[in-house]
Amino acid sequence: MFMIDENTKKDKNYRPNVAAIVLSAKYPEKCEIFIASRTDISDAWQFPQGGIDKGETPKEALFRELEEEIGTNEVEIISSYPKLISYDFPALIAKKMYPYDGQEQQYYLVKLNKGAKININTKIPEFGAYKFVSTKKIYDYIAFFKRPVYKEVITYFKSQGYI
Repeated sequence: MFMIDENTKKDKNYRPNVAAIVLSAKYPEKCEIFIASRTDISDAWQFPQGGIDKGETPKEALFRELEEEIGTNEVEIISSYPKLISYDFPALIAKKMYPYDGQEQQYYLVKLNKGAKININTKIPEFGAYKFVSTKKIYDYIAFFKRPVYKEVITYFKSQGYI
């Protein structure tokens, strides 16, 4: 089970987290979404994301994580997902992320500002490669355990007319 119902969630320890669906600076003329390949897990592509530090707001965490992971926080927030969304880690990742069973995420839809430069060769690189893909191609790359969450969030932003 990847999506979590509220009863199961009570017994779990979820890491507070933010995630960003980053649209290229060509948006809205061309809708391309940033995905990146993790350095620590083979063939695991994902959106930028990261933990929310104690005392930090989700928006503050969003800008910090973007800077740490893709080398820029030069983005415009277009929208946010209206609720937190949770998922469990697969067993291998759960061991690495102990004491957390999964993550509870606040999703943001952001657009790169014109002229913003992505640089994944950050102080502590989390990504080895990146690309911009269409929404139709996202699921060709995304790690299996994140697909239900990505589908829910992307479907929402599509229904709102953003992507």
